[in-house]
Amino acid sequence: MRLHTHTHRQNTSTLSVVLLAASAFSTATAAGVRHQARHVNPRDCHHTDDGNVFPLFKWLRDSVSQIVCGPPATIEPPKDVAPAAALGSKYQHDVVVRFNVTNSEEEGALSRAIDQLAMDVWALTHDFVDIRLNKRDVPSLLSLLPSSLPPTVLIPDVAEAISRTFPSKGTPTIRFDDSIAPGKVGANQLGGVSDLFFQEYQPLAVIDRWMRLLESMFPNLANLTTIGKSFEGKDIIGLRVGEPTTKAPGALPRKTILVTGGLHGREWISTSTVAYLLWSVIAAHGKEQMITKLLQHFDIVFVPVLNPDGYEYTWQADRLWRKSRQETKMQFCRGLDLDHAFGYEWESSSHQTGPCSESYGGDEPFQAVEASQLAEWAKKEVKSNNMKFVGFLDLHSYSQQVLFPYSYSCAVDPPNLENLEELAVGLAKAIRLSSGEPYSIASACEGAFSARDSSPHIEAGGGSAIDWFYHELHARYSYQIKLRDTGSYGFLLPKEQIVPSGEEMLNALKYFGDFLLGNNGIEKSTSQSEPLERQGRIDLKRRS
Repeated sequence: MRLHTHTHRQNTSTLSVVLLAASAFSTATAAGVRHQARHVNPRDCHHTDDGNVFPLFKWLRDSVSQIVCGPPATIEPPKDVAPAAALGSKYQHDVVVRFNVTNSEEEGALSRAIDQLAMDVWALTHDFVDIRLNKRDVPSLLSLLPSSLPPTVLIPDVAEAISRTFPSKGTPTIRFDDSIAPGKVGANQLGGVSDLFFQEYQPLAVIDRWMRLLESMFPNLANLTTIGKSFEGKDIIGLRVGEPTTKAPGALPRKTILVTGGLHGREWISTSTVAYLLWSVIAAHGKEQMITKLLQHFDIVFVPVLNPDGYEYTWQADRLWRKSRQETKMQFCRGLDLDHAFGYEWESSSHQTGPCSESYGGDEPFQAVEASQLAEWAKKEVKSNNMKFVGFLDLHSYSQQVLFPYSYSCAVDPPNLENLEELAVGLAKAIRLSSGEPYSIASACEGAFSARDSSPHIEAGGGSAIDWFYHELHARYSYQIKLRDTGSYGFLLPKEQIVPSGEEMLNALKYFGDFLLGNNGIEKSTSQSEPLERQGRIDLKRRS
């Protein structure tokens, strides 16, 4: 697969403010104690309080020291993760294979085989199904399938692919050039906060501290909001970004866009991409007209990790863990699939799954703590804080798709189907113009012939987040976007693709915002006479 690299934009003055402000937090402790900012002085270059300093604060503080004082400092990778080799060892004999499904009979046979052998479905689209399994189970699987379903190997060594997603001990030391002066950090200069954060996937503790730091440095634009607590008691946090507005009685509801990632623990690129969008929007405010206007009229709430228990578990115990870590009725099968746990059209009978299934959404609606917490937070924001959800972007991986409601059934069309399709096409085109990567468009119900007949289906679509926000909170433009790639790496996307993936979604978010502002997205800057092959073909799958 061709990889597209992008020089991501950094605003010189913004980065300088970030780095200088970070020095004010050089003595912050794990309890989050804040201290008054102080002027960076060369005499402050040597620090002895490393034991009580957040890792990210230390990175930023050392960067300031290098700018002011000259001598380079080493940026250490996070320590609160298990060795990559240990996390990949259980998958050392596993492969990922693809089956190109062409009819409902083939899907039925594949569904029965998956249930019988308890296999892990990685991707499910209208055209193909990707499955992870042990090499020795391949003959057993093939014996249950028709000869018209030959497999194609996508990832021959899952354990090796896992190891490449973790921070490497051999990662080069990040150093500032001695000639760089405060306020003159160039767009191509490594060492800015965004470079430090987005050159690797980050563990949960670093993401949380980074978000709190952003709130502290941009208090007039960003406000931390606590969505709730996970099953294990971790904070589910988001950052609300938008210009201050009046809360006087009778004021119109504040229109809000919700952007979430990390519903499934192993989908690291979704978490990193939401974080990239958060940083990019904050950095562009006041510098880029469209983003500034958007934040004048809308709030955007970014939630990078909706499933903190599952996400942390992927760093500490099992890189490919998908569900939450909630206890179930079966002692040895923990976790619920958050994207099958929301209350709208939740149907346990539509696809019988037990607690050991990767798509188990519980035995009743909102049994999953994290899904319940998000729904209760959203309803409270509408009722008590005068918010109106107008858009919802739920980021996942993988397969490069833009999916819209309904997920639970193809037999029912959403009232504003044409608008949903129109905006979906625009989002895919914005991505295509920015990177050349094709994203297909489809209703979320259209996974491999689902909900069309009485044959066994691989996965039910009921209880999804986009259906609930669309129907219950009237977020008219709700989408699930499945990010890179199309199968070469799957959930194990290399860290080198964090920034390209972020840039793709940043362009999509700009189109999304411009559309909601009443414009035509990036269409206004695209020549009407531009050849179709340059604009990029959009694959819009319609129901027959």
